[in-house]
Amino acid sequence: MSEQLTVLAVDDEAPALDELVYMLQQNPAIGRVRGAADATLALRALHESGVDAVFLDINMPGLSGLELAAVLSNFAQPPAVVFVTAHDDKAVAAFDVGAVDYLLKPIRRDRLDEAVRRVVATRSPEPASAVAGDRDQDHDVIPAEVGGVTHLIRRETIGWVEAEGDYSRLHSSSGAHLVRIPLSTLETRWAESGFQRVHRSYLVSLPMVTGMRSTGGSVMVRVRANGASPAAELPVSRRQVRELRDRLVRDPMRGYRAVRGDE
Repeated sequence: MSEQLTVLAVDDEAPALDELVYMLQQNPAIGRVRGAADATLALRALHESGVDAVFLDINMPGLSGLELAAVLSNFAQPPAVVFVTAHDDKAVAAFDVGAVDYLLKPIRRDRLDEAVRRVVATRSPEPASAVAGDRDQDHDVIPAEVGGVTHLIRRETIGWVEAEGDYSRLHSSSGAHLVRIPLSTLETRWAESGFQRVHRSYLVSLPMVTGMRSTGGSVMVRVRANGASPAAELPVSRRQVRELRDRLVRDPMRGYRAVRGDE
C-alpha cells in the first residue's frame, strides 16, 4: 500500500470540524488528521509539519478559505486543497484557485472518499510533461451542481454551450448542465482552446463541428452527437460566418473536416 496521507481539516465551527476530522480518520488512505479552527491556526500547523492535503471551509472569520487557498498555492510544495462548505455559489472561484474537489455539507461519506481518491491521484508520480499539462488545464473543469452533488465537467467533453441569461447550459457527453457563468466569460476563457462564439446565444467546440449549411439566407452549424448530448444544428450570426469558416478550415485543434455550406 502507498504511504498514507497527512491531512489538515479547517473549520471555524467546532461540531463541523469534529465531524470532518472523524470522517477523515475513517479513510484507510489517511494516516494522520490534524484540526484547525481558523486560517491562522491552519498556517501555523502547516509550518510545523508537512501536510499532503487541506480540507477547508470557505466562510471563516479573518482569512477566508479561498484566501487561504491562494496563500497555499504559493508554497514550494503546496498541499492539495479540498473545499468543504455549505454554500454552492463559490464552486467556480474554488476551482480557479486550483481546488482538487468541492464538497457540500452535510458531507456524504462516498463524496468524501472520492475527494480523498482525487488527492491520492494528485500525488501519483507523472512525467513532467503530463504534470505541466494538468496545470495548464486548471480552468478546464467547470463544477455543476445537480441535486446537491458537484459534477466536474471537463471542457473537452463539451460540444456546445447555450446562454440562459447570466447562466450557461453546458451540453456535454454527460448531459446538459446549468452553471452560474455568463457565456461571455466562457467565450473569453476558452477562445484559445478551440471554442468559437457563433451567435449571441451559442458557443461551439470546433472539434465537435461536422459542418455548416446555408438555408433560406441563414447559416447553420452542425454539432455532432456527444454521449448523452444529441446532435444539434445551431444558427450562426452573419458577422460570425466568415471567422467560423476560416477557423474550421485552418484550426489545428479540430478533429473533423468542415463541410462548407453554399455562399
